[in-house]
Amino acid sequence: MRNTFFSTIGAALAAAVILGATVGGARAANAKKGAARWESDIAKFEAADKKRLPTPGGVLFIGSSSIRMWKTLAEDFPGTPVMNRGFGGSEVSDSLHFADRIVLPYKPRAILIYAGDNDIGHGKSAETVLADFQRFVAKVHAKLPETRIGFIAIKPSLKRWNLAGEMKRANALVEAYCAKDKRLAYHDIWTPMLGKDGKPRPELFLKDGLHMTREGYQVWTKVIRPFVEE
Repeated sequence: MRNTFFSTIGAALAAAVILGATVGGARAANAKKGAARWESDIAKFEAADKKRLPTPGGVLFIGSSSIRMWKTLAEDFPGTPVMNRGFGGSEVSDSLHFADRIVLPYKPRAILIYAGDNDIGHGKSAETVLADFQRFVAKVHAKLPETRIGFIAIKPSLKRWNLAGEMKRANALVEAYCAKDKRLAYHDIWTPMLGKDGKPRPELFLKDGLHMTREGYQVWTKVIRPFVEE
């Protein structure tokens, strides 16, 4: 009876180990798959860089589609060398994953990242957004310790207004973290994007209720201009 008991326990432990390894492997595979979906976007950036690598000391904008769709970036910051490296529906972890390829080689004097919107939209917590941003900062500052990094607050949007609570929590966590390091800055675009009714201003958004109109980018420009031109 005793031998049967210990055999059962041993089998259970072995099964647990196998299950743990399987789950861990699956998570790693999923993470790799998640990053791999942006490979074509990153390859295009690298191809452009081979033709003409941006001059070191510029300002890098990186993050999700709100950065990618900022077509007037150079026009909005005349006289400042800006680089747009926004890609698709990316998350903070994606910018971290590709930092070696589309951040560090440029040696920017400043970085502005907009991400976290999709993270929350995909079910990640405010704490995860903060942790991923902290890892991004650590990655950059390990090689470029003097580079300033600005976090553009997760925006309030018509489409994702039901997630406003978690987004505000993520913004608050990141703001508190940035306040501890003079090389970091939190840019509050949340407040000016709200109307008198406390909800997102419709004129700032395209028909999808998520991406922005020219007026939306003008709000962002006004908020971050001092950081870009510093």
